[in-house]
Amino acid sequence: MASLRGKKKTPKTGKKRQRARRVRIGTPDPRLTPSAGIEALREADRVLGLKDSLEAGIGAVKQRNRGLSGGELLLSMASAQLAGEDFFVGLDRRRRDVAGQELEPVPTPPSTTAYGIAKRFGPHQLAGIEAGVASINTTMLGLLSLPRRSSLLKVATIDGDATDIEVYGRSKEKAAHAYTGALTLRSHIGFWAEAGIPLAAELMGGTEDPRANAVDILDRSIARLPEGVQQIRCRWDAGYFAGNLAKACLERNVEFAIGAKRTGKVMAAAAGLGRYTWIPTIGMENTEIAVIDYLPGNWPKDENITCIARRTRVAAGKIPTARARKRRTISKHQLALALEGRIDEVDSYSFILTNMDLSTEEKLAEVEFWYRHRTDIEELNKNAKHGTAMRHLPSSSFSANSVWMWAGLLGCAISAWIQEITGSDHGNGRGRRTVKTIRRELFAIPGRITRGAGITYLRLPPGENLLTRVLPKLQELPSPH
Repeated sequence: MASLRGKKKTPKTGKKRQRARRVRIGTPDPRLTPSAGIEALREADRVLGLKDSLEAGIGAVKQRNRGLSGGELLLSMASAQLAGEDFFVGLDRRRRDVAGQELEPVPTPPSTTAYGIAKRFGPHQLAGIEAGVASINTTMLGLLSLPRRSSLLKVATIDGDATDIEVYGRSKEKAAHAYTGALTLRSHIGFWAEAGIPLAAELMGGTEDPRANAVDILDRSIARLPEGVQQIRCRWDAGYFAGNLAKACLERNVEFAIGAKRTGKVMAAAAGLGRYTWIPTIGMENTEIAVIDYLPGNWPKDENITCIARRTRVAAGKIPTARARKRRTISKHQLALALEGRIDEVDSYSFILTNMDLSTEEKLAEVEFWYRHRTDIEELNKNAKHGTAMRHLPSSSFSANSVWMWAGLLGCAISAWIQEITGSDHGNGRGRRTVKTIRRELFAIPGRITRGAGITYLRLPPGENLLTRVLPKLQELPSPH
């Protein structure tokens, strides 16, 4: 309670007397919540069937049918992460929000209960999460406009990538020291780029090679795409430079683009004046691309696999430092000449191996431009770490950490689903807000809950926010049959 007094005149001098500003803390109001926007998540659950789809995929995780199911647990953890919580104990803070609990799609369990259930998840339950996400994707497509649905089904791009997650404590199962010295675990993700949805994911040990299960991630991602997809493409960086992945893509009739490592052979193949026709790239200055004569020895022959070389001119004064990774993209001979001051600029190279159509210069430029958007999955990794809470894994249990990882990815998927079905991503996915922005503008909106005539009102602070636009659109959508 704040008590603000005005100014009064003193009887003798007639001057205004300044009174101190007095502020008092009043009785807590149980109708207030810091996360009134969670009501949008409750509506998304009604429209998309989040809980039911996850439960159907995950199945039973306990012998007795009491308390939260596996699907309800995952949804409650994703909700807590979207509200800004980043540890299991954050579930207890969410439970103390009495008004907010009325808006949750499922009751928030105590942190100890959530941890106990999460440890019970095995390979079958974790695979069931992917099945649940696939079911929700199908429901989501049915709510989109015909042009947007046709666009998503025409071509589906799967991006594969792994990201290290730094952890603390020697008791973390499968944690290992990475080349940086940090103790890490590693998440390996298959991502539907156009829709912004993670399709498959697996938590790995800190030093496990993601190439070992790249084909498995690809197969699981393909299986989780909705029916009716006409063409599947995939993009992988140079960390997946392996012939068996290319063979797997060819066997599955998947168009691919895989980054190639800068070996001496490929650098030599790109060298030489007048050997190739170089053309400008789309949207990059001082950069050209060309098709060069290079194919690794263990890669499939006679399968129309070609190599794209991209070179960017770099001024000698802007050459990266000796420890920078980008310095390795420069030819050793050019680098030596530039450091001696004998040339003014050098070429920075990168390479892509692909089986896509490069028959014209326009198609070549389009394929290189499309591959450059492999950063979509890097955006997912950033969202999962800084938007939800995949920046750390709070448990010593590998199973519990796997569930925590999936809760973060599910939070990213929920953000994309809500923006997709409400049209708040410009209807093409390219206007999609980050999860951090969605939390600030949609979920973490304070409000007071009041009731009247059988209606629940959310009294929000003045000013614009995304909740006032998104919630009415969600309420207009029908429930799934």
